[in-house]
Amino acid sequence: MRQFVLENQSVKNGLIFLDGKDYRYLRQVLRAKIGDMINVRMPDGTLQGTTVAKIDEKSKKITLQICSSGKSITRGVQADEIEDAAGGQNSVEYWLFQFIPKPQKFEQIVRQATECGISVIVPVCGEYSEKNSIASLGGNTDSSSGNAKRERIERIVREARQQSGSPINTKILEPLSLEKAVEEWQNGSTKKSAAFVLSERKDLCAAFDESLDEICSDGKKLERVGIVVGSEGGISPAEMEFLVKKALYKGVHFDVNILRCETAAIYGIAAIQTAVMQKNQKL
Repeated sequence: MRQFVLENQSVKNGLIFLDGKDYRYLRQVLRAKIGDMINVRMPDGTLQGTTVAKIDEKSKKITLQICSSGKSITRGVQADEIEDAAGGQNSVEYWLFQFIPKPQKFEQIVRQATECGISVIVPVCGEYSEKNSIASLGGNTDSSSGNAKRERIERIVREARQQSGSPINTKILEPLSLEKAVEEWQNGSTKKSAAFVLSERKDLCAAFDESLDEICSDGKKLERVGIVVGSEGGISPAEMEFLVKKALYKGVHFDVNILRCETAAIYGIAAIQTAVMQKNQKL
């Protein structure tokens, strides 16, 4: 764990009061003791160093006191080091439009995308998405199972942020149709933006570096980037045509092996983030 992500716990006079699952996590997983230092990601996104000030074994509560410095008990490279090293990468807002795959694969994609610093994940109800998979995320249903799945996804996001040290508060939207997902992307942002569709076919695709050069020909840095990834069956020809011709997304075909959707997501995110960072550094 690189950081502890604070959600809605009470903060008063520089003290953070934790109980329930957070108490169990700090005591049973981290084995926190009085005097230990822990990096805490606050609800407003800032990172604070804290000291374990009090542990009440009887009431199962733990109190952290906000401080300025010290050696954290969180293992490995610390969250503040990660934040400093990320630098300009975190200045770009990344969206992942993921056509809904099977639940286990979607959870893996959410975990990996969160670790990579994706800001918004949009589950898209695609032509090749299975109805049961859509329903499991609460799409087209108000079932309790859908709510439970939502809570599990949010827990995965939090755990991924704690493990990776990501300063990005990754948001998971409700499942949307392709048309609604495009509307969500186009709705009101003034940031310089570009969106790319990953395709296993070369139809409607151009060389990625050429597309990036064209987008940045005005000399302005990209501030918001969308990445569209298909489900197990990919993206249908009709959906691809809609995205490229009507929504003006850029089709991208990486000349590699055919990838599973969960592999394609992490591969595409890494490739596009790297290329965008390098392009922005040159501008």
